[in-house]
Amino acid sequence: MDSSRKLLSSGALRFVGSPWILLSLTMLAWGGNVVAARLARGEISPMMLVCLRWAVVLVVLVAYAPRQIFVELRNLRPHWVFVLLMGGLGFTLSNGLLFLGAQTTSGINVAIIQGTMPMFVLIGAKLVYGFKIGLVRGLCVLLTFLGILLVISQGDLTTLGSLRFNWGDVSVVGGCLAYAIFTLALRQRPNVSAFGFFIGLAFAAFLTSLPPMALEIAFGAAIWPGVKGLFILLYVAIFTSLLGQIFFIRAVTIVGPGRAGMFQNAVPVVGALLSVAVLREEFHLYHALGLGLVVIGIVTAERLGQR
Repeated sequence: MDSSRKLLSSGALRFVGSPWILLSLTMLAWGGNVVAARLARGEISPMMLVCLRWAVVLVVLVAYAPRQIFVELRNLRPHWVFVLLMGGLGFTLSNGLLFLGAQTTSGINVAIIQGTMPMFVLIGAKLVYGFKIGLVRGLCVLLTFLGILLVISQGDLTTLGSLRFNWGDVSVVGGCLAYAIFTLALRQRPNVSAFGFFIGLAFAAFLTSLPPMALEIAFGAAIWPGVKGLFILLYVAIFTSLLGQIFFIRAVTIVGPGRAGMFQNAVPVVGALLSVAVLREEFHLYHALGLGLVVIGIVTAERLGQR
């Protein structure tokens, strides 16, 4: 039996057997990551949060299934370079840039900008694998980028020429690009179980986040978590990193990647709504326009993909 399925069938997690409940909880957890990133300002430094989150995940995984962890890591040993690079790119660099960007930009901006990842993947698929985008998909890409430019420029596109926009937004865009490259490279992943691959990525993310965290400490930029910082860390580690990934993996095995992937379009919407509800951020007209363009572009492109 798959390890993720065993975890879902145990104890308090039995009630989430429905794939739609699993996907809804996943999108809520991932949308909440935006709020956690903003709340982390002054409570725990970005790379400290990235490194310690994966340390917590590994402790939970090893405590849950130590023998399974050993078996999965042994299967991944011939592919350790690939796994190390993937963990560093998709879990360390992308998360680090997101948490860094959240220090100086709003949660609403972070949430909406994250909606560009599917479009970055689409463009990358064209450049790397020769995927045919077509006219309508090309228009979807333009709509999505227009939406993101509206958000970054705060509704005034003239700021783009003078570079007066928030560099926190640029950092989040960089994180999205890193994760898009990670997504494209998944096509080359070794023939191991999804749960086993996640275990390898978690170890790789922890190892590759140690040097950046050491630099934070060396330059006096590290913020060790207090009580509030610990709660933020536990949320990001348990809900966003561990349960969110396991729920999504399990849902994909039930309904397939296409139907499950459509739920990811809800992440920027959930993140923006949670930013308004929890962080009390102001939702402006340019946010609504930008979010609308991003969602329309993503949904239209993915519906074409299903056809």
